[in-house]
Amino acid sequence: MSLQQEIIAKLGVKPTIDVDEEIKRRVDFLKDYIKQSGTSGLLIAISGGLDSAVATGLCKRATDELSQETGKEYMTLGVFQPYEEQEDIEHSYAVADAFDLKYKVETNIAEAVDEIVLETEYAFKAMDMSRHLSRGGKGNVKARTRMVVQYALAFDLNLLVVGTDHASEALTGFFTKWGDGAVDITPLSSLNKRQISQIGKRLGVPESVLNKAPTAGLWEGQTDEGELGVSYDDNSDYLEGKEIDPKARETLEKHYRRTQHKRVPIPGI
Repeated sequence: MSLQQEIIAKLGVKPTIDVDEEIKRRVDFLKDYIKQSGTSGLLIAISGGLDSAVATGLCKRATDELSQETGKEYMTLGVFQPYEEQEDIEHSYAVADAFDLKYKVETNIAEAVDEIVLETEYAFKAMDMSRHLSRGGKGNVKARTRMVVQYALAFDLNLLVVGTDHASEALTGFFTKWGDGAVDITPLSSLNKRQISQIGKRLGVPESVLNKAPTAGLWEGQTDEGELGVSYDDNSDYLEGKEIDPKARETLEKHYRRTQHKRVPIPGI
């Protein structure tokens, strides 16, 4: 078995999908998990990007169906988490409007992140190190701070925290360990980016979100494809078992090997 075949098998990606079938399967998955956990619904952070928009649509459909079936109100809480001013925050609100979210809240993480960065730099000074936290380090603090706030809200509201991680991200390790990767449930995990887009179109994700360049929003001008050095088209083709440019294959497999620690449980002895 080639490494490509091994990765596809581990991540569970299908070469093609029936969009309606996948939507129903993932909505049912969310409904079943809510019932089994005894929780009151789902919390989803809406970044303004495609992945969180699709997850929002699935979450809202799941809680609406549960409410209709049981007569008990289940909620989907949408959380917007800008750092200072977010240029595309209107896309987050457009997603919430598209799926008619009754419950939504904005929590700006800037003060909390800046305080953590400051304390970290005090620690450097205490170790006689003349340095500042790197851009990537601060980006990780942002991702992890967002999850702290999400779990604080979810705990008191008895909600499950929904993640947006998917197979295209898992392939490259393009998520923050104990940040956006620290969630209760992931309804997109066996889909590649192309398949998520297909589902997004069927669910009614706004065109402004469907067509924007994917970004984790960790610093100004950051894009997924620019940082990874490979396109999501090549990424999706690879996960569908297709032949791609050898350089793109090499880049993807290099990312996969380098980030293996992100995809395994905490090692112990």
